[in-house]
Amino acid sequence: MENIREYIKDKKRIVVKIGSSSLQHKETGDMDYIRLEKLVRELSDIRNQGKEVILVTSGAIAAGKKAVGITEIKSEVQADAMAMKQACSAIGQARLMMTYSKLFAEYNQISAQILMTKNTIVDNLNRYNAHNTFTQLLKMGVIPVVNENDTVATYEIEIGDNDTLSAIVAALVDADLLILLSDIDGLYTDDPRKNPDAKFVEVVDELTPELMNMGKASTGSGVGTGGMSTKLIAAKIATASGADMIIANSEDIGVLHRIMAGKPIGTLFKAHPDESFDLPEFVDNLHK
Repeated sequence: MENIREYIKDKKRIVVKIGSSSLQHKETGDMDYIRLEKLVRELSDIRNQGKEVILVTSGAIAAGKKAVGITEIKSEVQADAMAMKQACSAIGQARLMMTYSKLFAEYNQISAQILMTKNTIVDNLNRYNAHNTFTQLLKMGVIPVVNENDTVATYEIEIGDNDTLSAIVAALVDADLLILLSDIDGLYTDDPRKNPDAKFVEVVDELTPELMNMGKASTGSGVGTGGMSTKLIAAKIATASGADMIIANSEDIGVLHRIMAGKPIGTLFKAHPDESFDLPEFVDNLHK
């Protein structure tokens, strides 16, 4: 049988998302530098193939908490808890970006930081400017490193999770492939951790309402904010915007070059460009 993933080799503009649970040592919460270094090496190699790469990364709040010795953020006053979260993000984002910049420089790559909120997409001028910035960076051969701007984002203007953010970025830049590196192998018919009869889904041709409902159970990651539900929302945004999406396990970061070589890894959601899909409207209605 012909490998249906063969055409993935021809993808030119790729967005890769990695979650905070994939970047830290579970035991300590400290950064896992070996995994970070492997991620940067894989992305640099994809870039060296003449492809354009954007990284959407979590980990700022976790890195900030670790730096100042906080294990959890809690306060009886919500505004205090929010301020603490935003302060940790400000500390952690600088550390995270410094690490990425150093690692990318080792492979002769230039990285750039882009921080986004819901307003980046909903506001027409902001969206236009963000699109132009991404376009120019990619033209210059730079690897944009994207995160949510947790230092200023409050509930009203937060995107909320980086699965959704990465799909928004893919839509904004007209990417042709989005790869979500997660703590699960892909989509199952049920939670495989609870149901041994859960079947793995290799290809999703179309996102049906039944499928969207399947994602209500979480993937069980205690560090990040995204469960399977957020991944299916991401799939809806990406596929409607004309990008294929793959969910794969980040246990081995080397899956990236194997995915790009057309190997049948993870769950492939096929693009279904939808002329009526309105990205700003969809993003504006998040959490409503």
